[in-house]
Amino acid sequence: MMASQGNGTSLDPICGMKVDKQSALSAERDGQTFYFCSDHCRQKFLSRSDAAAKPQEKPSSKAIYTCPMHPEVQQDHPGECPKCGMALEAKTATIGTDEEENTELRNMTRRFWIGSALALPVFILAMTHLIPALDSLSWVKSDGLRWLQFALTTPVVLWAGWPFFQRGYRSVINRHLNMFTLISIGVGAAFIFSVVAMFMPGLFPPTMLHEGKVVIYFEAAGMVTVLVLLGQVLELRARSRTGSAIKALLNLAPPTARQVVSGGDKEIPLEQVKVGDKLRVVPGGKIPVDGEVAEGHSSVEESMVTGEPLPVEKSVGDTVTGGTVNGSGSFVMTAERVGNDTLLNQIVNMVAEAQRSRAPIQGLADKVAAIFVPVVLAVAVITFVVWMWLGPEPKLAHAIVNAVAVLIIACPCALGLATPMAIMMGVGRGAQEGVLVKNAEALERLEKVTTLVVDKTGTLTEGKPQLIDVLPSEGSTAKEMLGLASSLEQNSEHPLAAAIVRGAKEKDIVLDDVKDFRSVTAGGVVGNVTGRSVMVGKPDFLRDEKISGLEQLEVTAKKLQTEGKTAMFVAIDGKPAGILTVADPIKATTTEAIHELHALGLEIVMLTGDNHRTAAAVAGELGIDVVEAEIEPAGKVEHIKQLRAKGKHIAMAGDGINDAPALSEADVGIAMGTGTDVAMQSAGVTLVKGDLRGIAKAIRLSHATMRNIRQNLVFAFLYNSLGIPVAAGVLYPFFGLLLSPIIAGAAMSLSSVSVIGNALRLRKVKL
Repeated sequence: MMASQGNGTSLDPICGMKVDKQSALSAERDGQTFYFCSDHCRQKFLSRSDAAAKPQEKPSSKAIYTCPMHPEVQQDHPGECPKCGMALEAKTATIGTDEEENTELRNMTRRFWIGSALALPVFILAMTHLIPALDSLSWVKSDGLRWLQFALTTPVVLWAGWPFFQRGYRSVINRHLNMFTLISIGVGAAFIFSVVAMFMPGLFPPTMLHEGKVVIYFEAAGMVTVLVLLGQVLELRARSRTGSAIKALLNLAPPTARQVVSGGDKEIPLEQVKVGDKLRVVPGGKIPVDGEVAEGHSSVEESMVTGEPLPVEKSVGDTVTGGTVNGSGSFVMTAERVGNDTLLNQIVNMVAEAQRSRAPIQGLADKVAAIFVPVVLAVAVITFVVWMWLGPEPKLAHAIVNAVAVLIIACPCALGLATPMAIMMGVGRGAQEGVLVKNAEALERLEKVTTLVVDKTGTLTEGKPQLIDVLPSEGSTAKEMLGLASSLEQNSEHPLAAAIVRGAKEKDIVLDDVKDFRSVTAGGVVGNVTGRSVMVGKPDFLRDEKISGLEQLEVTAKKLQTEGKTAMFVAIDGKPAGILTVADPIKATTTEAIHELHALGLEIVMLTGDNHRTAAAVAGELGIDVVEAEIEPAGKVEHIKQLRAKGKHIAMAGDGINDAPALSEADVGIAMGTGTDVAMQSAGVTLVKGDLRGIAKAIRLSHATMRNIRQNLVFAFLYNSLGIPVAAGVLYPFFGLLLSPIIAGAAMSLSSVSVIGNALRLRKVKL
């Protein structure tokens, strides 16, 4: 197996981690370049023989597993992250992977319940001396009771807690110290100290004896193990809920499809559907894949795509989308896009990628976490030394207990989970509302946006121009002018030309053939129709073609343009013949959306290639702040650069294809998509439904997610800032208070669960 896994990634031949070639360390051997996640792996590689220095083979698997805290860690089987020790989870939820995903949860749950059943009696037995009525009983202080605690605690630590020791050991070997480093050292120290006290009490000085015996801490080792297990169980349950958005999307697709074959229908698994297959969709059934209606007709509920609950009529030739729900009719469809090519799977993959992406704000947590564990180990050593030097008797016991408390309470899991858990929930919540976020960076940038730049056609308007007016000049009839103009325009690919042709067909006008057709970009078209010279376009274009006498038509056109109409001039046989006007209706939701965006404090700028009067009319009707008309795509990019130079943070909303340069130049590009034409790869945010109200939802989502991240980070920093000094014993000289390792273990587990619980609140945030 070769080390290279693609153009930009490779497998570390030592640990098997997927690494980026651009930033990874490298080394060459036998003419092949190998890449490494750390200098430790590189040095280990260089010290090995050629036979050993081969990339690790991995069993084939459909699912890829990754770490929520370190998304660069990827492998094709379940396991633990070599950096933080957390259980890996499936990168993308797929049908049938629930069994694999629940393995870690079941394992930890079993260890927790068995460990609890053994550790709780130990805790009770250890506390009996604090009860006056029992303290006088001889068995309370007997050796038999101490040996019973040892017998019960040993399986708790060495079996129930064994995964923590494994992960702690790997963290030292891989030189990625993490929370399990601290847990394994802390629990191990308490347990080993107690075992030595049981088997070799003579090693301890007389000052450490209490009523003739060395104090043991089996209850601390056992209860801390159980509490950490409880934290793992709660965390795994909460983490499984962060994938609910993707699982809900996956459940939209039916598991099987009805394939039409000779002799009847055959039910086949969805993954076996191929392009070109004929599939029958029964009343009330889900459409299995994207395709086209071949026979029959029905109404389809497409809220997954459009957000609208009203069903859409479908007949032969209409497109249907996988995951949408059929109404009362039945039809046969031809499969056109299957597997990962369907719109539903594209959305699922996009959401999954976004959930695993890293927000810039996470860099702060990463920097702290990188030095956190070594600092905690140093603090624990200092705590031990200070208590041995200045603490009361028994000094060694106090030193060990407080050092263990520091190690346990300082686990940085909450700090590492603060950002990724919120991103996962925020991206998933957006997907439920049809707001697809491409990556976490786009979500963070969206919060800072001050100005929204919008295109007119297809963003503010329907993007489907309609023929409005047919105004012939004196000496020409409306039918004649429209017939000749529409015949000419049928050879043009311009949207306005299509509107004229549609309008003519609606009036039952028969189109004639065209000879000598010629098109001038941003000008117009010219050709011969039934032996007559016909021109359609802008007045300057007609003048360039030697047409005069347009002044009166221009006066009429100016008035029409103030009404939001686009005027096109027609000339027949070298003379002005009249005006055709086309208008692109404003979307019904645009006015409400503009109001919502203004309420969020955004300035709205419209950039359009349309003429000034038409653009001003649309802007005036909608209340848009700034209008720039007759701008080419390159001009839009330049205008966005000028706005950014003024210190404004720009979001650009466009169709995601024609406006690609401007979308890339903006701080955040927002692709307005409808149905299967969603341009999901052209911008940082894609709105499945082409509705500006989705931008307001996206901005509210970014505010809620970033606020949640900051709350998590503040809590994690504050928790560790306060918890470590208390565990070290700074309150003891003033109040005589010490933090038991048991309390430290409970606090550590609850801190992680609290961060995840806070992130889960994003599931219900109102957008």
